[in-house]
Amino acid sequence: MKRLFSLFNVVTLLLLLAAYTAYQTVQKPPAKPDAPKLQLAQQREVKVKVYYSDAQVQKMKAETRTVQVTQENPGALAQAALNVWASGPSTADNLAVVPKGTAAPRVYIRGAHYFVDLPSAYQNLKYGSSGERILLCTLTRTLLETRGEDVTFLVNGQDVDTLGHLDLREAFTRQDCADQ
Repeated sequence: MKRLFSLFNVVTLLLLLAAYTAYQTVQKPPAKPDAPKLQLAQQREVKVKVYYSDAQVQKMKAETRTVQVTQENPGALAQAALNVWASGPSTADNLAVVPKGTAAPRVYIRGAHYFVDLPSAYQNLKYGSSGERILLCTLTRTLLETRGEDVTFLVNGQDVDTLGHLDLREAFTRQDCADQ
């Protein structure tokens, strides 16, 4: 008669128990991770120089405005400045460049170059060449006030040749808007 607790039977039983334990461990669902604790980013006040038009739509007039930002990186500051620019001037001497309620353009930065994505509503403003020049130059001067080399304008994310009467194929620089 063979023995029940032979060495082979004991080792096989231990291996079978180890395999069963491993199988049970693998089949357990993973533990749910804890939700991250959300922290509100503290907003800081930063002063930016924003350009508007004079009443005769001939020259640009600067205003120093305070904006709220959570990060002081160039992209966040540029977008905050354009949001304030689109909302209009705070003094009666200056003239808003776009009608009240018009969406602010989106701004993107690559190196020292700004890319401004104008909403399609900007193509329908029908300002004439001097009004369109003030529109683009106030944007350019607002963005290039502290840093950057040039501003390229897009409409709805697409390259366009013109905005009304003005050529947009080349980027605008400080010198393009220096005479305003």
